[in-house]
Amino acid sequence: MQERVSRHLAMVALLIDDDPELAHQHALSASRRAGRIPVARETLAITAYRTGDFALALRELRTYRRLSGLEGHVALMVDSERGLGRPEKALETGLAIDTTKLDTEQRVHLAIAMSGARLDLGQTQQALFELEIPELNPRKAFSWSPELFGAYAAVLEDLGRTAEAAEWVAHSDRAAAALQEHLGGLDELEVFEIHESEPFEEDTFKAEADESEQDPEPAQDPEPTEDPEPTEAPEPANLEDAIGAEVDELLAEAGITDDEPDSPASTTPEPGSESGEQA
Repeated sequence: MQERVSRHLAMVALLIDDDPELAHQHALSASRRAGRIPVARETLAITAYRTGDFALALRELRTYRRLSGLEGHVALMVDSERGLGRPEKALETGLAIDTTKLDTEQRVHLAIAMSGARLDLGQTQQALFELEIPELNPRKAFSWSPELFGAYAAVLEDLGRTAEAAEWVAHSDRAAAALQEHLGGLDELEVFEIHESEPFEEDTFKAEADESEQDPEPAQDPEPTEDPEPTEAPEPANLEDAIGAEVDELLAEAGITDDEPDSPASTTPEPGSESGEQA
């Protein structure tokens, strides 16, 4: 079963941008077979969000938070509440989070989501304040900069400050172009030749042979040499293998083996239970 779950999660990573619906089906299959694994619930939450099933996304995000203890997807939780038509609950969800436990990108996405909730309530000026964070710096471009600058421009437009809005649209475009130029330079394929073992040093063996001939003492059997240290296993050849290897490790830690029967995530028996021991 580990291999099947790994392949489902790998397919999600490959399909999420081009075919979210199909990716969601793979995420559902993975979650049914590995409901106790946080990454399976996290993946299902993300695909549900991408396909507009906000109720399922919110449920799975809460489950993921309970299993992992992490708050990194709070912005998705806020947006899911908005998608369900509950902007007040969205603000409550965002305000309950200790933002010091979030990284920079997570804080930025939370600010954008909170600003959107303010707009849903007609609180346009407060929506602008939500976005006025230290990361709102047009002189620097990060992965989240175009989205942040664009959101700020949209709120300025709603406030009737069209000239300023146009400036921030330009900032967003420049940041996106700079990022594209930077990432485009990383597209070149580098090929490295890997030698699994060192070649024999003929000159060294020859020198040792000459030295033994000059030694008046009788030759002794050479001491056994230690086996060379094993070389590290090569990195997975593709994205699917990489994700599969990581998921296999998580499944093994959770005690899920290939002999465990398929069952829905909500009714997956705990290891050692009577139902889990049946063939």
